[in-house]
Amino acid sequence: MFGIARKYSNWVQYRRTVDELSRLSQRELSDLGIGRGDIKTVARRASI
Repeated sequence: MFGIARKYSNWVQYRRTVDELSRLSQRELSDLGIGRGDIKTVARRASI
């Protein structure tokens, strides 16, 4: 049961991170050292 809740929580965090980073401009992403193609990877790392 807790494993499912943890996976769901991680997924919600992943989606939230992807959504927030996707809203940033290319300049803002560049200032953070992130390329648009790196958003999913960064979000995956942030949600673990």
